[in-house]
Amino acid sequence: MSRVTQPIQCIGCPIGCGGDVVLEDGKVVDMHGFNCDVGQAYAAEEVIAPKRMVTTTVRLKGGALALLPVVSAKPIPKGRIFDCVNALRAVEVAAPIKAGDVILADALGVGVDIVAARSVAAA
Repeated sequence: MSRVTQPIQCIGCPIGCGGDVVLEDGKVVDMHGFNCDVGQAYAAEEVIAPKRMVTTTVRLKGGALALLPVVSAKPIPKGRIFDCVNALRAVEVAAPIKAGDVILADALGVGVDIVAARSVAAA
């Protein structure tokens, strides 16, 4: 049985409290130092299955811009970020595009869509 204590700085709210998460065999068994439930929930997820938002660009044809900024609709598993960005390298969309349009549905099969971060009119 391995026991590890991992310090975490919460980013769930502007307070940014810090604390420790105690893991035994990969499971959270104790937490201390967090000021609220948001901090505890964030810390528990961060040590077990960290996730991040993905922001990048895809090629855009027929628009006022050459590249369209895109963002994940929700955070994706941290270990899949580069796979997601690589998949988006092959994507090209045509203008016009509205902010929020789905550019890549269910990216990598993780249940998260990649959406347009801004609207772009046709040139």
